[in-house]
Amino acid sequence: MSVLKNLRIEDLKNKKILVLGLSTTGFAAAKFLLRAGADCFLSDSKDFPKDPDDIKKAEFLKENGAKLEFKGHTEDFIKNAEFCILSPSIPPESEVLRLLDKLDIPYFSDLEIAYNFKPKTSKIVTITGTNGKTTTTMLTSYILGAKFTAPATGNVGVSPLDYLCPESFGASGIQTAPDFLVIEASSYQLHYTNAFSPDMAVFCNLTPDHINWHKTIENYFLDKAKMYQRMDENQHAILNLNDNMVKNIKTDATIHFFALEDKYDELLKTGQKAISAYIKDGKIFYGDEEIISKDEVPIVGSHNLQNVMCAIISAKISGLDNKLIKERIISFKAPNHRCELITTKNGISYYNDSKATNPEASIVAIGAFEGKKVALIAGGRDKNTSLAEFSKLIKEKIDKVILIGEAAERFNIALKEAGFNNIVFADTLECAIQKAEEGNPDVVLFSPACASFDMFKNYEVRGDAFRSYVLSR
Repeated sequence: MSVLKNLRIEDLKNKKILVLGLSTTGFAAAKFLLRAGADCFLSDSKDFPKDPDDIKKAEFLKENGAKLEFKGHTEDFIKNAEFCILSPSIPPESEVLRLLDKLDIPYFSDLEIAYNFKPKTSKIVTITGTNGKTTTTMLTSYILGAKFTAPATGNVGVSPLDYLCPESFGASGIQTAPDFLVIEASSYQLHYTNAFSPDMAVFCNLTPDHINWHKTIENYFLDKAKMYQRMDENQHAILNLNDNMVKNIKTDATIHFFALEDKYDELLKTGQKAISAYIKDGKIFYGDEEIISKDEVPIVGSHNLQNVMCAIISAKISGLDNKLIKERIISFKAPNHRCELITTKNGISYYNDSKATNPEASIVAIGAFEGKKVALIAGGRDKNTSLAEFSKLIKEKIDKVILIGEAAERFNIALKEAGFNNIVFADTLECAIQKAEEGNPDVVLFSPACASFDMFKNYEVRGDAFRSYVLSR
């Protein structure tokens, strides 16, 4: 039985609770514990932070009663904790988790904590998958927000733990418990759960990612899928019929498929049409109800049509009417760094897709510009996943590729092996944009297919640099 079962927020008062890592999650976890009156201990393997924002976090926690240690996790500091809240990127084989096991201290991600301590009136909508999670989370939150309080949380940058205590509601921009917590859930967070069971759970898609952490794609999938095994018929599983692994998830929850037009016949065979979203004759339907035309959806690409269908299903389950859902979809703007239209100048449209940190994500973006002359900027820190499909699609869809960063030479070799040769190199992102503009393409697409860490702190900083340079000229 979980140590959290039947534990209330007030039961945390004066209890020693451990937090690992001064990350966004760790900071939110520590604040939650301090609000609850717990004796909060935060341990970080890194040196005392040098980043000004992180220094402020550490000083805030210390001033409010938290005990902090840096440069390692010591047994004397950790021992006798009731349980531990992890920064979710800590790998399962790490030394500190072995120490927690030795000391018999249970550990969980923030999802498990949010699930256990959420207000009783709040429902949880979870969005997972490899690509499209953030857009789906933001859109679902935006649509539900027309009628309910439904903050977007999780990997979008705001922890669900900020919405658990009454003391935090005002600071979070609301005055009462939220009707919904819409949570973007990573495989890391889901790995460290053992009871988490949302009211609605969306699985966007699955492609290889984070394999160094999970070791195999099967493990990666199982960590994302295990929450469905805890759900019952009163809960709702929203699954991608176009994804062969996702569509076969076993669950007792009520299943709602979403399907692109090519899967319509298969959808009919499942018998799920009445409670599913699908595309037919250029329109998105929910059951037999027409919701919106594809042409009216403001975010580009078939992947975003799938994201829209996920959000529609969540909204319909929650009782929103079709007119309101359509209005919210039409007025929605793409989140930053996700196939985000920056501007159109001199006939060239500039798209920032810096969030595409793997080839599969870039493949999705490339497919969104059918019939356009596209110059693609790619490269960064390589994840060493296969480039075969990525290179094949570039040969079919892309006019020119500009390569940057550490991965440039491997990408160059893969593209030439696929028969694509219109490749140039750039030392900086600014230079890459200039070279992309040569030849007057319809679209300059910045979709790196790589991590950012060779040149930038993170994908957000990388995307902001692209936006800034494009708009400054």
